[in-house]
Amino acid sequence: MARKGLMVGDSEHHVQNEMLQTGTAAPDFNLIANDLSSKSLADYGDQVKIISVIPSIDTGVCSVQTRRFNEEAAALDNTVVLTVSADMPFALGRFCSAEGIENTETLSTQRDMKFADDYGVHDTEWRICQRAVFVIDQGNVMRHAEYVDVIGDEVDYDTALTTARELASG
Repeated sequence: MARKGLMVGDSEHHVQNEMLQTGTAAPDFNLIANDLSSKSLADYGDQVKIISVIPSIDTGVCSVQTRRFNEEAAALDNTVVLTVSADMPFALGRFCSAEGIENTETLSTQRDMKFADDYGVHDTEWRICQRAVFVIDQGNVMRHAEYVDVIGDEVDYDTALTTARELASG
């Protein structure tokens, strides 16, 4: 099932599946790490998880989003920040090395786009991810879900970070 709503320039793109809702179980995933290992939701145990979803690391807004969450992650207790895109793991690794990204783990859905489908962020026209941010609690329940309707707009960093801090401290 595809839904309309992602604006890319003057075009409206279709996005696969419905948006996730707060209070629901976060879908498990199998994503590719920069070292080509597989990562699942279970790999992050009972930490709070911020999942920052970007269309492509090699674009201005996406690199800003990745840097911002990387900077903020250093001050977050019991929280992991994951940046997910459909970029190749090699591109994600190159960016992290060049930019000194050490507090954020970058993961790729490039292999099968299943994460993108399950999380409702799969732009089927360009085979990229819609920009979004999710905050998942220690029990893997979705506590914040934001989907950005215009590809060049930024996420609401403050709300996502505040939600993560409250979960980690409570």
